[in-house]
Amino acid sequence: MLRIICASLLAPAAALFALSAAAAYPEKPVRLIVPFSAGGATDVLARALSNKLEKALGATIVVDNRGGAGGTLGAGIAARTPPDGYTLMLTSPSYAFTPTIYGKKLPYDALKDFTPITIMASVPHVVVVHPSMPVKNFQQLVALARKRPGEILFSSGGQGSNIHLSTELFAYRANIKLLHVPYKGGGPGMIALMSGEVQLMLPAITPALPFIKSGRMRALAATSKERSPALPNLPTLNESGLPGFDKAYWAGLFAPSGVPQPIVDHIYQAAVKALRDPEIVKWLNAQGARPVGNPPPEFKAFVRSEIKAWAKLIREMKL
Repeated sequence: MLRIICASLLAPAAALFALSAAAAYPEKPVRLIVPFSAGGATDVLARALSNKLEKALGATIVVDNRGGAGGTLGAGIAARTPPDGYTLMLTSPSYAFTPTIYGKKLPYDALKDFTPITIMASVPHVVVVHPSMPVKNFQQLVALARKRPGEILFSSGGQGSNIHLSTELFAYRANIKLLHVPYKGGGPGMIALMSGEVQLMLPAITPALPFIKSGRMRALAATSKERSPALPNLPTLNESGLPGFDKAYWAGLFAPSGVPQPIVDHIYQAAVKALRDPEIVKWLNAQGARPVGNPPPEFKAFVRSEIKAWAKLIREMKL
């Protein structure tokens, strides 16, 4: 009985505290953890979007790159921060891979330790090769890979990263064998491709676009169902011989679990406002990306479905 009375007295106090905290939020800079190194898709989007987000939010946003272990190092740091809204995380689909790949070794619970806020942007991947590769399209790449099984090297942002799993799925669906060479981030992975250390990569279009246009890497196909407006002449894998292939990179905004709902709502509304800014819409479209801004409950359901779907695929691919 005493516990019930205490609980009934504390509940309104807790609600009042949450409301007062939300009313005062934000009072200091907000740290945005990017669990990947500089130069990759998540980092590029974080730095572009944070300029508009901080105006909508009313606080300075400091981007903090904490790359390593396929995004799990930075996510582990974010999960252990106080749930006050002053630490957020922008991450990629690797968030949905890692529960299956790392299992009990994962330093956080992907379903319990974070509050999904919204997907900021969605971007197709692009199949790119070093210019020295004697292939001009997807069919020629498949033919070469089948002649040289396990000899074509592909780079990624690390074991269990978004690029790694997307490339493994691509190879699985194309029935070819490639050799994985992990790097410390998508940026270093692209540098390795352009220097000739590896021959193949599946980065998001956004960071790869300048190098495709300059000829430092050759694009063969996009991984989205429809062609990207940024590269309208580039066919999709769906058109090129992998019917139904539709995997895109998404940049998702998360907060540590326990952040008061009014603060979560405030952050979400600021994110939507930033994504509706004409300059951001124009910039995203030019980069082959599109703004999303789905509400927290919808994003939460999406994360759950992605974790389940990728668990099945990872088992099928025997990774």
